[in-house]
Amino acid sequence: MLQKDVKVWDIVVRIFHWGLVLAFIISFVSEDDFMQVHAYAGYFIGALLLMRTLWGVVGSRYARFSDFVKPPAEVNAHLQDVMHFRSKRYIGHNPLGGWMIIALIVSLSLTVMTGLVTYGAAEHAGPLANLMFGLPGFIADGFEELHEGLANFTLLLVFIHVLGVAFESLVHGENLVSAMITGKKHI
Repeated sequence: MLQKDVKVWDIVVRIFHWGLVLAFIISFVSEDDFMQVHAYAGYFIGALLLMRTLWGVVGSRYARFSDFVKPPAEVNAHLQDVMHFRSKRYIGHNPLGGWMIIALIVSLSLTVMTGLVTYGAAEHAGPLANLMFGLPGFIADGFEELHEGLANFTLLLVFIHVLGVAFESLVHGENLVSAMITGKKHI
């Protein structure tokens, strides 16, 4: 059977994906000792999230949320198929992958927001510094704990995402990492 390449992930999606991978790693490892680097990585993540949210509405076919955010019943049916090793192959995101993208975007957005509050309250820096001035220390500490908890939750989601990508790659005999680099899938 002849294989044909189809363009799935446009350049915006790929830049978002790999930029987010890099920025998340930088922000995660720089958290305690390199606050300025940590803050800039967080700003970059925030900018990427804004770009991806906009692109999820107006972008190319497989980038649009309407293409991959499926109703819970369809996600559940797909999960049942996955558990019985009979899941169908999708050109774009499968229903579980679509919900994972939304979970990651929400978790990262909350992480960025709590990071901005924490940076303003604890470090008296960043765009919210004036707004957070004079905030009691226990509130700043609470936002810092929430920020760290959200970052750790996001890391858990990343691990689940990577496992899902590996599983789907094996089950369907395709290299999804390569597809996210080249933008193309074999059909």
